[in-house]
Amino acid sequence: MKLSVLDQSVVPEGATPAAALHNSLDLARLADRLGYHRYWLAEHHATPSFASPAPEIMAARVAAETRRIRVGSGGVLLPHYSPLKVAEVFRVLGALSPGRIDLGVGRGIGAGSIEAHALAPGSPGGGDDGDFPGRLAELLAFLHGGFPEGHPYGRIQLMPTAGAPEVWLLVASPQSAELAGRLGLPVSIAHFGRPQVTRSVVEAYRTAFDRRDGSRPRVQIGVGVYCGPTDEEARRVFASQRLFRLRMGRGLLLPLPSPQAALDGLRDEVEPLADEVAEWPRCVVGDPDEVHKVLTSMSEALEVDEFMVLSTIHEPGDRMRSYELLARRFGLTAEAGGDGGAADAVA
Repeated sequence: MKLSVLDQSVVPEGATPAAALHNSLDLARLADRLGYHRYWLAEHHATPSFASPAPEIMAARVAAETRRIRVGSGGVLLPHYSPLKVAEVFRVLGALSPGRIDLGVGRGIGAGSIEAHALAPGSPGGGDDGDFPGRLAELLAFLHGGFPEGHPYGRIQLMPTAGAPEVWLLVASPQSAELAGRLGLPVSIAHFGRPQVTRSVVEAYRTAFDRRDGSRPRVQIGVGVYCGPTDEEARRVFASQRLFRLRMGRGLLLPLPSPQAALDGLRDEVEPLADEVAEWPRCVVGDPDEVHKVLTSMSEALEVDEFMVLSTIHEPGDRMRSYELLARRFGLTAEAGGDGGAADAVA
């Protein structure tokens, strides 16, 4: 089973956004050494919770500081941007790091309405003009030369001429999954966002998938993972995410609290997501054996090709340890001489 990393460059309470970006670089280097398959950077705008609005810039830096891991966006929010410009940017990345660049594309906004209008002032929808399928088709045509004969854009020669990235569609609904299937694209499903619909999204994708060119459906599941050497320790670091989500539900997009601050803040609160019903939890919390059991069950039931692991943990050392414990339990192939990392230092 392939494991990959989704990094939102979360800002820990008490740290600066600049420090959060450097935490991302530290984690990317570790993930590369441990044998993770991909490292994707998210896009969020104008919020104190997340430090990076520019996954393409972070991807360039991460690719330059790693050796084996694939690097990309999780994802570029296409409603804000010109498909031509996105194609050009990711061709440059692909030319600089051949065979290692992914372009994960999403239709979300990743911002408030005012910020969305500021990002795409010419769009009446504040970044979402209702023509996402058209934008996506145009992006794919720019990358792979698929404009119909006579289309004026067919004469545009993109530079560099080599370096087209692997394109993934990020989805959270059966409708978006069907679009990915019709286009024959691999799909990344945001289970950590809408766990109730994960099975229906997978089924819609596989049913709609176009196999005419011999390709096969590829399913990646994005899941929250909070792994510790013991169940108690895993639940301690998970407390930060619990309070973070409670605050988000109230419209408070603040830096990620420390575990102790979170435990104190949750003492008199109703447990976030206490009434949520889903086939699998949106966040898998526990020691390595427990996490392995849940992810393996999910993989077997849904025929998952890959898990994209999101771990929103306050302390950088705790976050690195979670990924290292997970890599060891799943038997990822670490780089020779490079597997002495956070778990050894912190455990």
